[in-house]
Amino acid sequence: MEWESSEIGEDESERDKEATTENEPDLLPEYCRYRDKGCEFADACLNCPFPQCLYDEPRGKQRWLKRLRNREISKLFSGGSWGVKELASLFGLSQRTIQRALKSTLSLSSSKQGREVDKKEEVE
Repeated sequence: MEWESSEIGEDESERDKEATTENEPDLLPEYCRYRDKGCEFADACLNCPFPQCLYDEPRGKQRWLKRLRNREISKLFSGGSWGVKELASLFGLSQRTIQRALKSTLSLSSSKQGREVDKKEEVE
């Protein structure tokens, strides 16, 4: 007499499916139908403008949107016509969040400019 053990909540149909797929060969990609549905940024993965899929990284979409927002905040602040309070009300954020965004984007842009100046000095 043989006893089968199963996980709690496991259906018999799931065990049957596992048994049938073990004996079947894994198909090559050429023989599989793959639907490339894309995402909200591109109609297909092969037409995506990003070098790496945003969904491959943890919180990738959120990070990308936050970088876009921070760049826009930095552009408006650098223009001189917007202050921290006005930007906070415009974007619906706190003044402290605006300050953090400005710190991150302005420090990145200044470090990039510093590297460009160093490269010019090396050439001369």
